[in-house]
Amino acid sequence: MATINSREDQDGITIGWQAIVRRKGHPSQTKTFRAKRDAEAWARGIESEMDRGVWRDRSEAENTTLKECLDRYLAEVTPKKKSKGEGWYVQAWMTRPIASRFMASIRGKDLASEIRAMEGEGKGANHIRLHLAVISHLFNVARREWGMESLENPTDLVSNPKLPQGRNRRLVNDEEERLLAACADARNPWLRPVVIFAIETAMRAGEIVETWKLNKKTGKREMVSIGLQWSEVDLKKRTAHLPKTKNGDARTVPLSSRAAATLEALPRNLDGRVFGVTYDGIHQSYVRACRRAGIKGMTFHDLRHEGISRLAEQGLTILELQAISGHKTIQMLLKYTHLRAEDLALKLR
Repeated sequence: MATINSREDQDGITIGWQAIVRRKGHPSQTKTFRAKRDAEAWARGIESEMDRGVWRDRSEAENTTLKECLDRYLAEVTPKKKSKGEGWYVQAWMTRPIASRFMASIRGKDLASEIRAMEGEGKGANHIRLHLAVISHLFNVARREWGMESLENPTDLVSNPKLPQGRNRRLVNDEEERLLAACADARNPWLRPVVIFAIETAMRAGEIVETWKLNKKTGKREMVSIGLQWSEVDLKKRTAHLPKTKNGDARTVPLSSRAAATLEALPRNLDGRVFGVTYDGIHQSYVRACRRAGIKGMTFHDLRHEGISRLAEQGLTILELQAISGHKTIQMLLKYTHLRAEDLALKLR
């Protein structure tokens, strides 16, 4: 039988009840409650689990807050990730009220409440999904490695916000000719070759040109990617090797004859970069070129959609497309692939 002891203050007034469970082969379990019935119910539950052989030590999870786990996660787990953007989401969780809760007390409804709060703050569906991914991994790590085997992952009990329909903007009619003509008239001499290369290879902007980003924590600009380097280009084999990509995996991109010809016509930079320009410089020039060409709603990133879709229309398999684009999953690749019905109709008998 469990022992239930009253807890008194300095005036002898009962302020709580302490339940103590002792079972042979198990460490002693102690917890204090305000109401005696709660202490008795807790003790009965612990004894039942021990008798059935399903008991798990909850002390670690019941005495460690989410913030403490986030601190540990940021120090031990995040540095091992290939993607360096996760730390921002970890720090964002630390500022939310739920961070003060003990791990064992966090339930699915608590995360559902956080999701509604984030939506009310104007955060997008994908932004919220990335937040939840951090919490899910944290709970799994805590269960496996931090002695919190009794925990259940609360993210399993909530639904991720539905992502909006992916963009499907492609170059239509004579838009490509108009765009390239406007690029040729741009003051930035790198714009036209960069745009052609982006369409032909379906590479990300950061894989093509040097990219910088503002670090909100330090207030300083930091280099995110160095862009394509001549040392990684083999014009004889018509390949461009990318040793470091957004998803952390290296890949080698085959170059079409048009992409290879574009590179062959470029001057060689002493610093080793294929394109002697940053994304900031290209982006501003690209926006102005689209305006001059009368093209609306075509972002620079849409050129990647265009490139992947064109490769698919040439008859490449899903696995071949995935090897070129670098997408981790086929589901993500399909969101980037938008085939024209009229092009598909030409393949039908």
